[in-house]
Amino acid sequence: MSITIDPLQDTATASFGAARTSRPAPSRPAPSRSAQSLPRTVSAELGVPTVHRTVTDYANFDHGATTPALVSVAEAVRTTERRYGSVHRGAGYASRVTTAWFEAARAEVASFVGARPGDEVVFTRNTTDALRLLAHCLPQNTQVFAWESAHHAALLPWPEERTTRLPVPGSAEHAVRLLREALRHTDAEHTLVVITGACNVTGEIWPVAELSAVARKFGARTVLDAAQYAPHVPLDIDALDVDWVAFSGHKLYAPYGAGVLAGRRDWLDAADPYLPAGGATIRVRRERTDWQTGPARHEGGTPNATGAIAIAAACAALRANRATIEAHEAQLYARLSAGLSAIDGVRIVSALGDRPNVGVVTFTVEGYDPSLVSQVLADEHAIAVRDGRFCAHLLCDAIVGDGASAVRASLGLATTGEHVDRLITGVRRLVEDGPALSYVRTEEGWSAPADPRDLSEPLPW
Repeated sequence: MSITIDPLQDTATASFGAARTSRPAPSRPAPSRSAQSLPRTVSAELGVPTVHRTVTDYANFDHGATTPALVSVAEAVRTTERRYGSVHRGAGYASRVTTAWFEAARAEVASFVGARPGDEVVFTRNTTDALRLLAHCLPQNTQVFAWESAHHAALLPWPEERTTRLPVPGSAEHAVRLLREALRHTDAEHTLVVITGACNVTGEIWPVAELSAVARKFGARTVLDAAQYAPHVPLDIDALDVDWVAFSGHKLYAPYGAGVLAGRRDWLDAADPYLPAGGATIRVRRERTDWQTGPARHEGGTPNATGAIAIAAACAALRANRATIEAHEAQLYARLSAGLSAIDGVRIVSALGDRPNVGVVTFTVEGYDPSLVSQVLADEHAIAVRDGRFCAHLLCDAIVGDGASAVRASLGLATTGEHVDRLITGVRRLVEDGPALSYVRTEEGWSAPADPRDLSEPLPW
């Protein structure tokens, strides 16, 4: 089904075709580089109050946790909300349009990940849910290998008694050696290797293709945790030779609530439905239930069509502007890492050493609790960073210190050069002059009793 929207008249014309396929046809090719520009986010020029009684442009260095939606994504969501209806369950116009858009979103995502013929795209809630879905579909007695450096979402969903945790590697080459040695000593019929695309703590890009080649040599399958990878690096599961990829919309400049598991269908079709409910069934009888195959098997219930369309809109924007985005992020990352490295008392944290990076600088400031550093940057400079252990406790134990935390600055499309300079200046002022206000530690974190701001906001409804 093809649909044309007139944004001035807010009308749609549609031609209806076949409804559902497990492997949608690829969407339109990405535009040429001459047409590329830097996509805008809905948070551009967001003013926030500081303790200095000023309103300052919000400096977003928390893309690693959640990205703001792109303007184009917000527009796609508004268009969807104007006319959405039940998916795969209605004959009315709104239902048919929404169904067509939902399946077109599947095709867009398939193109974004470089899906192969026969691969399928299953919409989930987020990366955590996508990896848990794959864990649910593992054949009996599958042996799983995962590095202790993985995000908890990629480390914890697998059967504990059949999961081997490889130690935190000191380099990309070390990671490859660890995997090769581990696989050499397994005789399991089914084996899965969980690979991190980009480290959520340090931003370092893992040697995905090399690790996949080792896994393939020993007959193992692979799943790529691309939550941090997909927003910054071209994702091609065929070229990387991985079996599945998982990622989240809320790290890809789409709203919360939708994610993706894409890849091989055989284990997915052989497993019991992840959400046994309407939409996953073909026929329910007293004596047995016949289940769907393909994406519908694991998308029981009414799907989050708006979330799927939002992800597709984000994928389309990133594909169309990839070169410009990469240049923007590379320039800001070089500026940020050099500026923070030059400040006395600042320690940059790394795991794999000299590796390409998706725009993350994680650091500690001598003499300061990381949570105080992030609070001072927020209160005094309108800067958002993340502090903590980043759902990667074993990795932080290894590279930051046992039980220790750090500050993470993760940049992206909502970050500007002025933001980078302000962050560097804010950290330098903290080191040289200390906080502008006196802070006390409470159960909720650090706060300044003399903070003059009223940060309450009316409910959005």
